[in-house]
Amino acid sequence: MTQVRDVVIVGSGPAGLTAAIYAARANLSPLVLEGEPSSTSDQPGGQLMLTTEVENFPGFVDGIQGPELMQRFRDQAARFGAELQTVKATRVDLSSQPFAVWTAPGGTGEPAVTARTVIVATGARSLMLGVPGEDRLLGHGVSTCATCDGFFFRGQEIAVVGGGDSALEEALFLTRFASKVTIVHRRKELRASKIMQDRAFANERIVFRWDSVVTAVEGDTSVTGIALRDVGTGAEETLAVSGLFVAIGHQPNTDVFAGQLDMDESGYIRTFGGSRSSVDGVFACGDVQDSVYQQAVTAAGSGCMAAIDAERWLEAHGR
Repeated sequence: MTQVRDVVIVGSGPAGLTAAIYAARANLSPLVLEGEPSSTSDQPGGQLMLTTEVENFPGFVDGIQGPELMQRFRDQAARFGAELQTVKATRVDLSSQPFAVWTAPGGTGEPAVTARTVIVATGARSLMLGVPGEDRLLGHGVSTCATCDGFFFRGQEIAVVGGGDSALEEALFLTRFASKVTIVHRRKELRASKIMQDRAFANERIVFRWDSVVTAVEGDTSVTGIALRDVGTGAEETLAVSGLFVAIGHQPNTDVFAGQLDMDESGYIRTFGGSRSSVDGVFACGDVQDSVYQQAVTAAGSGCMAAIDAERWLEAHGR
């Protein structure tokens, strides 16, 4: 018979592991389904596993490597009694209590676990360009977060790919550090709001490469340039930069919850009154429900909220 748990946490980034720490310290014996190392979406540890130096997480004066930070989160959760399984949730049934979660490929057979409460912390993934050199140099000059990594490019020339508000926000933030920021966009016009365009056009450190796409990221151990192709003429050239920020959007990892939880038009889980989702007893935290801040510290904070909300829900329902 499938075991019934008080709390099952799906995902193991800063939000999921913080939820695990709080739930474990509340004697709820949470089960954390970490994800799978081969997964391109909800991999164990979340996006910080792809980050090198983290200097903006409180408490680490000299910074810390992303994977090391997540290992500390994991060790702390385990210390208080959280059970962690390196498996991926492949199917869920949130239509009735207790909720059912499958981990078998294709979501077949009996559910792996049932739960009185579920905390969704599957995060979001940055959309990438899919060009040669991008994966290899991710964290070594290729970044998806200006707030996280902009400081490392002080006085350098860098590039941002994208044409929406996010890309311009990244570029404007990066001008605090970089000597020159080149925005690469495949069209002649930006998709960003008028006010963001005005700010970017007025910034003397920002220049634009219109009708251009990145075809490769160059460099051995760090970024030395990007290969560009003009979409109109086909002409190719290399732009010498030491950093490339990809700002073409994020995709929340919510496929397994589609049709069961209320989501916005971009697929982010809607939360109400803290971390509560549209299904009573299901909570969401971190980047899977946050399309605005998407920082490790805000994810951790919302993980705390989700655990406390789950604990109070269980108390109210006779746990």
